[in-house]
Amino acid sequence: MSAPTTGAGPARPAQRWLAQARFETATILSHGEQLLVALVLPALALVGLGLTDVPDLGSGRRIDIATAGVFALAVVSTAFTGQAIATGFDRRHGVLRFLGASPLGREGLLIGKLAAVGIVIVVQLVVLGTIAALLGWRPEVAGLPPALVTVALGASAFLALGLLLAGTVRAEGVLALANLAWVLLLGLGVLLPTDRLPDAVAGVARVLPSGALGDGLRLALVDGQWPLGQWLVLAVWAAAAGAAAARWFRWSD
Repeated sequence: MSAPTTGAGPARPAQRWLAQARFETATILSHGEQLLVALVLPALALVGLGLTDVPDLGSGRRIDIATAGVFALAVVSTAFTGQAIATGFDRRHGVLRFLGASPLGREGLLIGKLAAVGIVIVVQLVVLGTIAALLGWRPEVAGLPPALVTVALGASAFLALGLLLAGTVRAEGVLALANLAWVLLLGLGVLLPTDRLPDAVAGVARVLPSGALGDGLRLALVDGQWPLGQWLVLAVWAAAAGAAAARWFRWSD
């Protein structure tokens, strides 16, 4: 009698990566705190900015400027704050060490996280864009392609920063620092344009990823321009933070 066969062989790398991306995406969208940061707070910010006249957002249609800023906030919330906190606690609980040693591997884990961030950001943009349209948002059509590039570069930069923080600081510290950074970045170019800031602060904000992302989206979606300078800033931050994370990221406490 021949030995029974299992039928299916081991999953291919692409299948494992896809399964991890689905798991990471479902985790983000089903986790109350992450959903609050990723969708609820940006939606509230959009409605609040769109229906009031404070703070001063500068010249142009207020809802258009506010929507670009809220899109930037959504990217920061998902790629940086949410991923930093989730990864930090996964590291503390030994999840990263386990998955890194599994057939998924470290490469597959990172690919899954990157894909999940991209999927969630698409969901955020669709939901927030729908709300903004109901409030009268009308983006410059010519600015849609550069806006997508800006979102991709911004997500890459903030995800690299989030992983750097999660891989070098203990989980409780990650929680505190990620939330503090989220609050501070709101006024450093994310929701508030850098040209509305005092000169000394504006100069710093423009070379931060928050200022580059927020200003880049406003230039694209409000003015229909290609924010090449902001792309350079975001690319430098993504490369520097990515290299630092690869060098100093610790997979377990």
